[in-house]
Amino acid sequence: MIAYLSGKIISKQDGFIIVLVNGVGYEVWLSAASFESIPEIKGDINLFCQMEANDRGVKLYGFLTASELEFFKIVRNIQGVGPKAALEISGVGPLEKIQAEIEKGNLKFLDGIPNIGAKKAAKVILELSGRIKTNASSRKKAKDSPEDDEAFAALANLGFSKEKIRDVLTGLPKDMPATEKITQALKILGQ
Repeated sequence: MIAYLSGKIISKQDGFIIVLVNGVGYEVWLSAASFESIPEIKGDINLFCQMEANDRGVKLYGFLTASELEFFKIVRNIQGVGPKAALEISGVGPLEKIQAEIEKGNLKFLDGIPNIGAKKAAKVILELSGRIKTNASSRKKAKDSPEDDEAFAALANLGFSKEKIRDVLTGLPKDMPATEKITQALKILGQ
């Protein structure tokens, strides 16, 4: 399995490049967005790769970042989305942008991708909703989520519903000590 290549671009064709690594040329398919941002022929390049084999042969798909590769793998697991469409979807933009578009339910950001019509775009967005995790959103969720709070766990153990606990804790200051949060929440929940 070829997972990473570091070498020199010796050829740029329609949708793929040939990368020379230690005397061996690898044909690597790129998204249109990645293709636009790579160096010219004889330039150095580093690519994360995914190798796929089918009855027509073996193809190597290249990505400029590890997060693009991971996103490609997620999209590729959606039934009916082939590797070329998954490659183009993963190259639409930074993950933060893609996540924002998906959360908005914006089908238009997938316009122009070969073999992705409105129906398939809706399916892709539905499948991806909640599956894309960016570092920024993960950090924000960890900081903002009352479920990760010590007070939340204590109140849940007392038998209060998670929805009520979440509503109460969201209204309390985030920097309040856990014991004080529990005391305040019990006053509100006991009413």
